[in-house]
Amino acid sequence: MTIELEQEEDGRWIAEAPQIPGALAYGDTQREAISKVESLVLRILADRLDHGEMAPELEKVFTVAA
Repeated sequence: MTIELEQEEDGRWIAEAPQIPGALAYGDTQREAISKVESLVLRILADRLDHGEMAPELEKVFTVAA
């Protein structure tokens, strides 16, 4: 999954995973912003699974053996 980074005028970093609507986080450093958005993406995907929604992003993470 691609994460896009941008530095705001106030010095904060913003990280976004454009494939996941709403996956956007700020941090004081690049690493902090990335870590926060990664955590957010995992929570969003887990919530989708909990509610029976499709999460095609997880097809690369899990494989069900037949």
